[in-house]
Amino acid sequence: MIILAIETSCDDTCMALLEIKGQKMKIRNNIVSSQVKLHAKYGGIYPFLAKREHQKNLPLVFKKVIKGVDVAQIDFIAITKGPGLEPCLWTGINFAKKLAKELKKPLIPVNHIEAHILVNFIDSNLQKIFPAICLVVSGGHTQLILMKGIGKYKILGETRDDAAGECFDKTARILGLGYPGGPAIAEQAAKYKIHPVKSFTFSKRIPLKAELFNRVKLPRPMIFQKNYDFSFSGLKTAVLYN
Repeated sequence: MIILAIETSCDDTCMALLEIKGQKMKIRNNIVSSQVKLHAKYGGIYPFLAKREHQKNLPLVFKKVIKGVDVAQIDFIAITKGPGLEPCLWTGINFAKKLAKELKKPLIPVNHIEAHILVNFIDSNLQKIFPAICLVVSGGHTQLILMKGIGKYKILGETRDDAAGECFDKTARILGLGYPGGPAIAEQAAKYKIHPVKSFTFSKRIPLKAELFNRVKLPRPMIFQKNYDFSFSGLKTAVLYN
């Protein structure tokens, strides 16, 4: 079985050609057209600019990914249906629908957060790992999910505001470090020596000493809440005023 997979949930135009035999999957080809440099001057993704680039890149990426392959051999076309940036998603969906009609192939809609989870188990025996707790951390999503089986999910907690990746991008923008924020902040952090803390006690009444954190104190929100939710927006404020 051969599947053509298309992904346009954010700023990267991605396609992969997957060959599946029994329980084994082989990536025959994988193409990613990145827009990072294009969006860098905005400090984040500009949705309608990303949409325009997807429209331009999709035919080019498709041509590259099927190079040397008879398209008649493709059995299914998979497309990201969400979640993601709506203008970007619809660009990919419309391209996939048109392609599926032309090639007369079935179209498979894919939830890309579920794909984030399942890709970790490609080489595993899934029957032996359930139930499992899954932590999804990406540019637009931060969730803690109970996975009872494939397709059986329960959200235990999620961000109340920004996703972790979004927080990195916005913090990097405040600091003037550029985009994407994660690698830019990691590069700066690597220049500083972090002194290990041997022991300390969390308390609602006794604040932690600032020197334990190299004189920069950042909040640890919601650690005393009786839930599994996250919050990252306060980190940006703390960076701004530190």
